[in-house]
Amino acid sequence: MAGRTRSCSDAFRLGRLKKATEFLDTALLVAGQKPDTATNLFVLAGIAAADVICCARLGRYAVGENHNEAAALLKQADPTVEKHLRTLLGVKTKAAYTHLTPTTDERKKAKRAAEALAEAARRTWLPPAPPTTP
Repeated sequence: MAGRTRSCSDAFRLGRLKKATEFLDTALLVAGQKPDTATNLFVLAGIAAADVICCARLGRYAVGENHNEAAALLKQADPTVEKHLRTLLGVKTKAAYTHLTPTTDERKKAKRAAEALAEAARRTWLPPAPPTTP
């Protein structure tokens, strides 16, 4: 599945990283009182973090309404974190578009997935480790 993509700059990457961090921090603040809001923010944090990872590794990010295309692109960029985006996408509809509140287990999984993606996105900004000398 090819999907539509757009190229991205360092400014875009930094902006999306800031948003991922802001969404995650806010979700953590409101999680106890506003479970639907927190879950939605975890999803938004994960999507923003996925954009950062794709931009860093591939120079492009997914655009459009089909988030499965974003997950497929993330798998190309970093197959170890694609499962976290899929976890978030699995709860997105329930949290955002239905009358149902995600279960405690779904909220915990969303939190862990968003944290893992945000950490992976932050790591893309770290300089490479210096070579080790024997």
